Amino acid sequence: MKRIGGLAAAVMAIGLALVSDGQVKQESWRQACVERCYTTNQVDPELQRQEIVSLERETARAIQLNNGSFFRRVYSEDFAGTLSHGQTVNKGQWIAVIESPSAKYQSFIASDIKVRFFQDMAIATCLWSSRSIIKGQAVSYEMRTMHVYLNGASGWHAISGQNTSLPPDVSQPL
Repeated sequence: MKRIGGLAAAVMAIGLALVSDGQVKQESWRQACVERCYTTNQVDPELQRQEIVSLERETARAIQLNNGSFFRRVYSEDFAGTLSHGQTVNKGQWIAVIESPSAKYQSFIASDIKVRFFQDMAIATCLWSSRSIIKGQAVSYEMRTMHVYLNGASGWHAISGQNTSLPPDVSQPL
């Protein structure tokens, strides 16, 4: 009987030690989480803004060149976008639109780029202006576009986009 009592006491002592150790581990994990959430980000905001502006300019350049490689690298696998006439596209469909030989761009420019940050997310808006040859006809148009970027372990990735065609008489921002 003494053996069982001694064994029970030993098991209880080990159990208390494990619970205590688990509480210490849980508390250190909780503290690390709090520190990650509440420490200030040491990244220069102007540097981040310039990075997003560069991505927007690279987007325009890739469209002009009908080059899908940029979008394979920068757009997330679960990218969801809307084209200027309301069609929804995923990453693969967007790349197919970009690489389509039916449009040959003479110029494609991103201007009036504005960026806003919300923690690890950035919203970029800009004006796209293009001149192209589509099915043998010269076409010029302007669009307002918005991209949502998420900053992850491998950098900024576009997760969503929206394009809106502008009427011919609306070209300059207010």
